[in-house]
Amino acid sequence: MKTCPQCLLRYPEEATFCFLDGAALSAMLDPVIGKTIAGRYVIEGLLGEGGMARVYGARHKLVDRPCAVKLINPAGAADPTVRERFRREAKSAQAIAHPNVIEIFDQGETDDGTPYMVMELLDGQTLSALIDAGPIAPGRAVPIMIQVARGIARAHDLGVVHRDLKPDNIFMCRRPDGSDLVKILDFGIARSRNDSRLTTAGELFGTPQYLAPERIAKGEAGPSVDLYALGVIFFEMLTARLPFEAGDPATFLIKHMKDAPPTPRSIDPSIPEKLDEFVVQLLEKDPLARPVDAHRIEQDLVALAHSLGARVPPDPERDPASSRAPARTLPALGSRQWLTRVEVFEQMLARAYGPNPPSEPQRTLLELKRLVREVGEVRSASAEEQRSLEDIDARGREGRQRLGVAVDALGLDASKAKDEVRVARAELERLAGDTRLAVEAYLAAQRELLSWEGRCGQVEPHRELASAHRKCAVAVDAWIDARKHERDRRALLEDKERTASDLEFQITALRNALANHERGIDGNREAAHRRAIELSAEAERIEHQLLQLATRFCEPLRSRRDLGPLFQQLEADAAAAI
Repeated sequence: MKTCPQCLLRYPEEATFCFLDGAALSAMLDPVIGKTIAGRYVIEGLLGEGGMARVYGARHKLVDRPCAVKLINPAGAADPTVRERFRREAKSAQAIAHPNVIEIFDQGETDDGTPYMVMELLDGQTLSALIDAGPIAPGRAVPIMIQVARGIARAHDLGVVHRDLKPDNIFMCRRPDGSDLVKILDFGIARSRNDSRLTTAGELFGTPQYLAPERIAKGEAGPSVDLYALGVIFFEMLTARLPFEAGDPATFLIKHMKDAPPTPRSIDPSIPEKLDEFVVQLLEKDPLARPVDAHRIEQDLVALAHSLGARVPPDPERDPASSRAPARTLPALGSRQWLTRVEVFEQMLARAYGPNPPSEPQRTLLELKRLVREVGEVRSASAEEQRSLEDIDARGREGRQRLGVAVDALGLDASKAKDEVRVARAELERLAGDTRLAVEAYLAAQRELLSWEGRCGQVEPHRELASAHRKCAVAVDAWIDARKHERDRRALLEDKERTASDLEFQITALRNALANHERGIDGNREAAHRRAIELSAEAERIEHQLLQLATRFCEPLRSRRDLGPLFQQLEADAAAAI
């Protein structure tokens, strides 16, 4: 017996090959392979499995485009909570539409009710695989994190918090020039400000090694939790180890809440000091001590890249490597092939019967011609519907990109406004402290004044009484000045808060515009998909009729030797079409 190197099955020594090849074995072990999902995505092979889902390589059969299809496993498909998280992952990532976030093309349910998601097909490795090979040099780590910050900034601007950022969910592709192109994956437990479902108080989802203290202690799920996770990831990239080591999830949570992390430089002294300080700031226990948002992180990282002489990644909206090529309409060849066959059938009829053929084969030939015209019309309509699908996808992507760029511009302004609010608030707190000190100084001077007034008893004046009055006057002047500075700073803070609030209002309006855009695109796409599938099914039905009629036409003519060359021509055309 020999062993097949592909499927590892044993087969007889005298046989030249195993009866199973790799593709056949894969299809046997995984019945999804080879199937068509939603009438348009042909599953070609398993790419990976994790959690409650599998990811398959596939091809869109209506438009010529490779893609990846994510399917929930049967156990997950039976759980309403898992199904809802899966749906939310698709909608969240699709709405973000940023070159550093994986692109979602479509989502829905199969005929048996299994949720699916169609994504761009990526080539590369996860960041965790890169870290497994050892620490990443700052000159490479900083550009990677700039791209992660850009993607997360767009998500936060659109009201989406990832909540499970980790190296496994960051995918590393390559640009043509060899530089890293980052894609953020898996928004399965993302939280949207517009969707409060599945985000009840006290829930705690995520990976313990990357959970922020406020998430653990208070269940908070705002943008700050992603910023803390970025700090853990950055620490891990630079050192190839986590800031906290533990043997169980509970210990990780305790350390995140209570222990001070080591500095990256304490593990690798060659790490630049400014980079070390930046990572330490991201890992602050207090969210207010971290950078104000992901936009601020990106700007600080760009400044660090310049100081390190590292390459700053290109503007994602202008980077050709960040965008997929448009889909191509599949050519409709079936009707032309049948036109050629009908011409051969006409030659057969003329050669076999001359100018007066029997009525039955003549009627069959006329019916063949009618069906060929009909299938041609259906195929032409199908091609038009495919072009419509391409246009809808293009409009969807263009709209998301246009609104995303607008959100980015407002997000940068909002980031600056939030930074200014933070500075003004800190200054107000300092001035309020000065006011409290001024009040305390006045009260102390007043007590001294009252003491000397009591000694004088309005009978015998003392010089100390005059000095106490002067001290009181000075204290009152200081109090007045402190209160004026405090009021001025409060007015400035309120003005900056109004600016920040106005920018947030504009961002919210853009979020709503994006949501309306997505609803419109989804409706148009679904209608076009349904029509394309109907036309494809209709074409297949007609072609089945054509095959039956062609068989009926040819059967009585096969015994004619003089028609042999024409039958050979039919067979050659059929072979060329395969």
